[in-house]
Amino acid sequence: MATKALFNMAVNWFIRQRIDQIQNFMKHPIETQNGVLFSQLFHAEETEYGRKFGFKDISSYRDFQQQVPIVNYEEFEPYIEKARQGQKDISWPGVIRQFAKSSGTTNAKSKFIPISDESLEDCHYKAGKDLISIYANNHPDNQLFLNKNLRLGGSAELYESFNTKFGDLSAILIENLPFWVEITTVPSKKTSLMSEWETKLKAIVSEVKNQDVGSLTGVPSWMMVLLQRILTETGKGNISEIFPNLEVFFHGGISFKPYREQYKKIIGKDINYYEIYNASEGFFGIQDRSGSDEMLLMLDYGIFYEFIPMDKFDRNNLQAIPLEEVELGKNYAVVISTNGGLWRYLIGDTVKFTSLSPHRIQISGRTKHYINAFGEELMIDNVETALKKACDATEAHVLDYTGAPVFMSEGKSGAHEWLIEFAKHPNNFEAFSKIFDDTLKSINSDYEAKRYLNMTLNPPIIHMAKEKLFYQWMESRGKLGGQNKVPRLSNDREYIDPLLELNKN
Repeated sequence: MATKALFNMAVNWFIRQRIDQIQNFMKHPIETQNGVLFSQLFHAEETEYGRKFGFKDISSYRDFQQQVPIVNYEEFEPYIEKARQGQKDISWPGVIRQFAKSSGTTNAKSKFIPISDESLEDCHYKAGKDLISIYANNHPDNQLFLNKNLRLGGSAELYESFNTKFGDLSAILIENLPFWVEITTVPSKKTSLMSEWETKLKAIVSEVKNQDVGSLTGVPSWMMVLLQRILTETGKGNISEIFPNLEVFFHGGISFKPYREQYKKIIGKDINYYEIYNASEGFFGIQDRSGSDEMLLMLDYGIFYEFIPMDKFDRNNLQAIPLEEVELGKNYAVVISTNGGLWRYLIGDTVKFTSLSPHRIQISGRTKHYINAFGEELMIDNVETALKKACDATEAHVLDYTGAPVFMSEGKSGAHEWLIEFAKHPNNFEAFSKIFDDTLKSINSDYEAKRYLNMTLNPPIIHMAKEKLFYQWMESRGKLGGQNKVPRLSNDREYIDPLLELNKN
């Protein structure tokens, strides 16, 4: 125990040294971002992409705007495919050997995001260290390295034709972790990289139920499934009986709002919760203050950020602005240029800034995952806030949900239709529905205007999903575990119609 304590003290001292560097980019955000941009351009100027768009001739941000197009995955895919086939110097110097396979929530097609050595080390791993550094700085009496971190990641496979690996980002990170991380983490690498979800769950439960776990890392929905399995297996009343030294859950991937009360109940004691904002394309934000609902935008990970105001979002004429021009409270689509070889790449997320000094953000939704069938511009953060208020008032817990428009027909007003799976049903379903609707009106003036006298929108139609409906649906699509997510909002009925049909059976 004395050796462990000494190791814990040494590690905490070392990682807190990073705080000075973080504070530096907080004070000098624009200079930091300009340095990132021109360093990236210099490194990639002799690549195929760099030559095509004249990286050598770019000497200002305006040049960068004018010479390099904003692209989505489909437009950038030809370059990614060349890199996957082992060709070198395509959009980043050298040969890229690893690709993060996206869950493909925006369409059925999987995406393959290049992971260069630089993006692995200077972005993803650096962020992991920063997460611990920030937590240790905020909680100097932490005991993280006296106990194990329970991680929940995806599977990894080999892309056979060209000897390049692809898999969930979490699996790529796990496969390449240094040994000192492995000795402080459970489950083992072998178990973490198992492909079949149900088999993996059983193996994880068996491996971790007798470990001394001090922290959790993963997507809230899938971590909840795992913790429930652990309780079932052990017969205990809550997680703190199994992991008495649990102190923090590092979570990301989906909003934590619908899960907060469920975690409080299942864990059985108060712990810390720290949100992270990471994706296959990069690691973008870390909650830097205890108890906050904002994340610090991380500016020195080899990612140059641009933002498109959503009120001016026109797919045929995308106009981005740099960090120095953003405003508080506006929704922006995020555009990134990275040390993985993505250039002015539209990642599909929307954020809003809650602070400009330093730059802190909240994830507000997706550029494709919203409902705007009638001009209501309903974003995910609106829905999450309304659900939380309705749950609090009716003692309900939401497990999963999805929503879509009901379009106008034969002179009838439209509506929003919701399918919600509850971990705990509302004590008054009518009250739940009304509070949900009223809250949306209070926080979204466009929605309120469309709901006026039911002229455009009727009250929301809410269905209660049967138990494990979303789990079964995800299983049928081969999307259990890892970074796979239930599509929350859609501007069409692509997701909700098959789910409603499944709910009938």
